Formats: sequence, structure tokens, C-alpha cells
Amino acid sequence: MNANADEQPLPGYVAVTPKGPRASTVVAFELNGESVEVPDEGLSLLELLRDGLGTSSVKDGCSPQGQCGCCTVWVDGKARVACVTPAKRVQGRCVTTLEGLADADSWADAFVAAGATQCGFCTPGIIMRLAALAPAAQHDQAAVEKALVAHLCRCTGWQSVVEATVGRQEISTIAVTERDAELASRRAALEGGTPQAVAREAALGLGGFSEDSAPGESIVALLDRGGEWVVGDSLREAREAAGKVPGRRSTAPTAWPLACPSGDWARTLQTTWVEPAYLEPDASWCLPDAEPSSPNGNGGAFGGKRNSDVAEAARRLANEHARPVRALLTREDVVRIAPKRPPVAGGVGSNGTGRLHLARPATPSEEDQLRRDISVVAPDLEVEFADAIGPPVSADIRGAGWVEAAVLMSSLRDGPDRVTSPEGAVATAAIDSSSGTVLVTVRCGAVLDEVVLRSYCVGAAHMALGWVESESLALDDDGIPVDLTIRSFGVLRAVDTPRIEVTIEPDDADPINGSDAVFAAVAAAAWRAKGFPTRWPTG
Repeated sequence: MNANADEQPLPGYVAVTPKGPRASTVVAFELNGESVEVPDEGLSLLELLRDGLGTSSVKDGCSPQGQCGCCTVWVDGKARVACVTPAKRVQGRCVTTLEGLADADSWADAFVAAGATQCGFCTPGIIMRLAALAPAAQHDQAAVEKALVAHLCRCTGWQSVVEATVGRQEISTIAVTERDAELASRRAALEGGTPQAVAREAALGLGGFSEDSAPGESIVALLDRGGEWVVGDSLREAREAAGKVPGRRSTAPTAWPLACPSGDWARTLQTTWVEPAYLEPDASWCLPDAEPSSPNGNGGAFGGKRNSDVAEAARRLANEHARPVRALLTREDVVRIAPKRPPVAGGVGSNGTGRLHLARPATPSEEDQLRRDISVVAPDLEVEFADAIGPPVSADIRGAGWVEAAVLMSSLRDGPDRVTSPEGAVATAAIDSSSGTVLVTVRCGAVLDEVVLRSYCVGAAHMALGWVESESLALDDDGIPVDLTIRSFGVLRAVDTPRIEVTIEPDDADPINGSDAVFAAVAAAAWRAKGFPTRWPTG
């Protein structure tokens, strides 16, 4: 008999057959040198380590798809992704997490010294993967980049991760205390848009993520497939109550939601839906009659969590149930309901006049914000908003609107591409036609900390390259995203990322964000290198 229509999974979800009763046997194994024995409740190794044994370095970034690498551990000395490893498979074996890695501090110090960690969410899994390589391979750039194919890092752009690994023995002795930690954190906060630690703890995954600090007695709240919050005593129970099943990647083609304005233009540009792809899914926890934790944790999520609903949900449910509550979005939830940058369609004449259409954000105040920012970089562009069938868009997303306007303006001039952000930061970018190296300069006030600023600029360049060349998000006819795996977004892998060289120009002015200007300049240079095709992604 066919199921009722209201029982069918939403687009992008796959139906699963309920499993029978869980076994009551015991899983016994060695964790970081200590013998442990736990009931076999059918959990994944990730669930067991995080929720059962409180091992917080093992992160859940794809919840769970086996695609982000954030939960990488060792099983008998070999790197394994814990979220798709049944706990029963480690019976009688040795499991090592970052907490048990003998030289974890050395790795963390090298990552901090090289700027290879920003929010730090993905870093523990990356360190575990790279530490599992043979010593010779750890000093081989090609081998390191190949190992990183199993991971996703949205912040750093990979280059500093490779540098930290290949040169670890030399740079791990450069303690972060030799730099001014307060100035480093100030620069990180300017670039990331939220307070951020720059220290060994961040590289060890201890930056202060909500999911890591929730009280152990918290109940768990997830959205069900109808968009209502449901709770369970554990993450597994909440997933069952919500009907959560892994998402999948579609074969749907890329579509461009807005048509270019009519006119005789020197350049036209259409962008599509893209996923911010921050690694830590939205999470917050709250005690009854208290303030909820911030979903931003140790990272700004490129503006994607600024108005996240999880904190208010945690507050409401904690008061309703009179218990601590963890409210979480799964990876599929983040893709389907979290805000995206507004797709645009624009045309510009050789004299700098033109029109730019943007997908309409949720509020008039956001429209005003977009208009103001665009008017600074392109005062002769007329800005219009149009309704687009798709996920919500937000003016809070990194460089929304003004970056596309600046790219159109820069395309009218000879290279290298030079962009001034609405804040006043100046960046130039060019791509070497023979080597593919991305050459960047940036001036953004007092440097404060060169390592942090360079790291963010490399990460911004990496994001810009992917945005122009490979990133997109497919929707169904109703505007619902159907590319629900973290690997389907088109984020450039380490092996696909060219060399990025950053020159920081001295400046005595007050420090301001510089990486957003770099993001715009590299996007303009990447578009120029492709010959100004009218649609992104170009590939």
C-alpha cells in the first residue's frame, strides 16, 4: 500500500526502514590508553564519543554524512571518520582522539603559528588525519594536500594548513605568546565578525562552541520535517522523533533565479544560489529562565548565524520543559533554511552606470543596508529587488551585494583588479596566467597581527575562487535546496587551490576588516581570468 502524501520525505531526503530493537551487548575498547566498556545501543562511534563519553574534540559538521572530516579519529592507528563507523566495530580495538594524541600541543602550536586555524571547528579532525601520515609524507606538500581531500575547511583556504604541516618541526617552536595575543584576537574579531580566540585551545577545538559546553543533562531539540521543534533525552532520540535521515546530493542543474536587466551593457553578470558552508551547524543551549549561548561560538559563520533561530528556540524550550535544552540544526536544516547571499543579475555600461537586481531579503531595513553598501562602491548603479523562489537571503552574509557591484565596476578597468570596501579597506588581486598563482595586496589600517590577517586573506581568496568557478546550490521547482551534502556545494579542495600570495601594506589608520576587500578583489580577478563569462559559477 502506498504511504500517504504527508508521510513522504521532503525533497532531498531518502526514506529509511526502521531498525529492530537495539542489542544489549557491551562494546569494550581502549580510548586514549584507557579501557572503556559501554552498552551497545546501536550508536555510531561519533555519538558514543561525544554524547556517551564526553570527548569534545570530535566534531559533528555534516550530521552525519561522512563528508566533512571533522570527526576523524584513529582506530588502531589509522584515520577513520567516526560518524559513519558503528561503535560496535571498535570492539577490542584502540581508539585515539586528539585528547590522546601524544604531540597534540606541538601540532596545535604549529597551526596557530602558521594561521592554520580560525574558528578551529574542523582543526582537530584535520590534525588527526595529518598526524596519521608517515613522517616523510608530513613534509611532502602533495601528500598533505591529498590527505586533506577527506576534509572540508571553509575558513583557512588550506594553504596555511599545508604550511603548518610541512614545516611543523620548525614553526611549532614559535609560541603564540611571542605575538601579542590580544592584538591577534582583535584582528581575528575584525575579520570574522565575532570575538575569537587565537591560541592553542582554538586549534585543539576548545574555542567555546555551544555544542561542547552544554550541560550533560540537557535534552536535545531538533526540527522535524514539518519545521516544528521536537525533543529527546539524547541526540539519537531527538533524531528519531524528528524523522531525521541523511541528506543526499542531487543531479539537478544549476539555475539562475534573476534575469539580467535589459540594456546595452559592457558587462553583465548573473549569480546563483550558493551555500555559506560554515562547518559548525547552528547550535545553542539554555538553562530555564536564563540567557542562551551564542550560536556563533568561536566563529562568525560569514554572517550566516547572526539571526539564527536556535538561541530563541533553546530559551523557549528550556522554560517549557524546565530543563536545560540543546537546540541544534542538522546539516540538512542549515542548507534548507539558513540564509544565503542574495543572487544578483546586473548590467553596467562602459561609463559605470547600470542596474543591479538582487533577490529580496526579509526586511526593508536589509534592503536599505544593501543599497547603502552598494552606493559606496558603485554610486551610479540603480538597485532593484525582486522576489526569488528559494531559501531566505540576508544582507548579513559576507559582502552581500556590494561585492558583486564592485566586481562589475572593476571589470571596466584594466587589471590588476582593485577594490575599496565600504569600510575603506583597499585590496588588489591578479592571477598569474602561467602559474595560476593569486597575487593579493591589502591595506586595512593597523595590521595588529600579520599571521591572522594573512590567514583570513588567504581564506577569503579561496572562497572567492570557489564562488566564481565552482560553487552552486541546486533547488527543486518549489525553491527547496536539494543538494544537501556538504560535498555538493562546490567548495575548492586543497588539491584544487592555487598558490595565494598576500602582501600586507603598512597603514597607521585605525584597523578595519581587510579580508572582505580581498574577497571582492580576488572574485574580480578570477572573473577576468575566465574572460568575463556572464554567469557564475563559470565551471
